[in-house]
Amino acid sequence: MSLPLPPGDFRAYLFDCDGTIVDSMPLHYAAWCSALDEWGCEFPEELFYAWGGRPIADIIATLNARHGLTMPVDTVARRQEELYHRSLPELTAVPEVLAHIEDAHGRIPFAVVSGSTREGVTASLGTLGLLDRFEALVCAGDYTRPKPDPEAFLLAARRLGVPPADCLVFEDTELGIQAATAAGMASVRVPQPWERAAAA
Repeated sequence: MSLPLPPGDFRAYLFDCDGTIVDSMPLHYAAWCSALDEWGCEFPEELFYAWGGRPIADIIATLNARHGLTMPVDTVARRQEELYHRSLPELTAVPEVLAHIEDAHGRIPFAVVSGSTREGVTASLGTLGLLDRFEALVCAGDYTRPKPDPEAFLLAARRLGVPPADCLVFEDTELGIQAATAAGMASVRVPQPWERAAAA
């Protein structure tokens, strides 16, 4: 399947990373399950995707509240990322998004705008040989208000020197689309893995 873009003469592309550039959500979910299993905590797959775009610390805190647990946020977050990194050899790109990256690379600047850590983003993009395609990375810790707040997208536009109205956002989550809209940017929604599989 192809990923049609909205009309417009865009001067920059801003990409979420997980589930947008890299087809990492199934790998992240497996890492979550393994990390949480060590604490006797269940995380249904439907809930995992429904919470797409939420900060890791927020997810762990909410799971603690739902299950009456006291999992240490930093410990579980580090464990989840460690387990995800082990799965990187299995990582692939989202073909429909990769096609747009290859088509527009060198013509307009790109930025990544992610809720993941810089270490996680660089590891994922580096694994696929895509890291050098992006002029800017905006990751967890670079901004204070997560999606759906527009702060991260506006920061990326400033770093690229492109007005928000001239940016196109690629996102796979509703929170990300809301953040792009709040930033005054056009957006394109990247289908979830099962949607892409059904279309194929």
